[in-house]
Amino acid sequence: MPEGDSVYVLARRLDVLVGQEVVRSDLRVPALATRDLAGRTVLEQATHGKHLLTRFGGPDGGVTLHSHLRMDGSWTVTRPGRRLPAHLMPDVRVVLEVGSGATAWGLHLHDLALVATTAETDLVGHLGPDPLRPDWDPDEAVRRLAADPSAPLVSALLDQTHLAGLGNLWVNELAFLTGHSPWTPVGEVDLDRLVRLAARALRHSATAPGAYQVTTGSSRHRENHWVSGRNRRPCLRCGTTVRMVPELPDDPANRRTWWCPSCQPGPGPEARRGSP
Repeated sequence: MPEGDSVYVLARRLDVLVGQEVVRSDLRVPALATRDLAGRTVLEQATHGKHLLTRFGGPDGGVTLHSHLRMDGSWTVTRPGRRLPAHLMPDVRVVLEVGSGATAWGLHLHDLALVATTAETDLVGHLGPDPLRPDWDPDEAVRRLAADPSAPLVSALLDQTHLAGLGNLWVNELAFLTGHSPWTPVGEVDLDRLVRLAARALRHSATAPGAYQVTTGSSRHRENHWVSGRNRRPCLRCGTTVRMVPELPDDPANRRTWWCPSCQPGPGPEARRGSP
């Protein structure tokens, strides 16, 4: 699943549309099929957590196209005169062609909505602070995480209403980097340190060349993550075999989890909320 840094990097690629007038739009979902963005100017590609907010200007006020990538969504841009391969066309949900001739294609997009820009909070107002936004508020993130001190660490971090932008990769890596079992009650964690580390990691991943989702400092294959994806492989720090527990079905608070039992002492997966 894309994480906040993934969506931020995507937004920067879509910045090629900024300042351009839309000459053709096609919104291929029933709720938006009659809406037309042609004649509007792309003002900004903003993000909040895992949500992309494409803002447009126009004579009747600004509007925002909201999209969520979830597990399979994506955006791509083709050069003037080019289009996507035919086999991808059934998956297209948004087409935006701008005056330069470039075309943005949104595939498998979820939660598509078109609202007045002044109404964006109706769509993302529930989200917690985002380290990649200019209004980042670490104290508020700490306050929200501390509100339920018995919540397991990884579940608390996955809750986008606490701190927006952390997905399963980052919550597993942050648990390792702070030396806590993934199921340590969040109230037992130094939240100021955790939030500072999370913000620094997400920003570095999103903005530093070659650092995208590299958590160990090494981009070599199978050495770029401390525990994520390393089930039954030796811990890069101590050599202990990394373990993995699968997700609980239809439970976003209990995703697939990796940990090193030696480097991350504490409760095991039996402490998961909702665990049978």
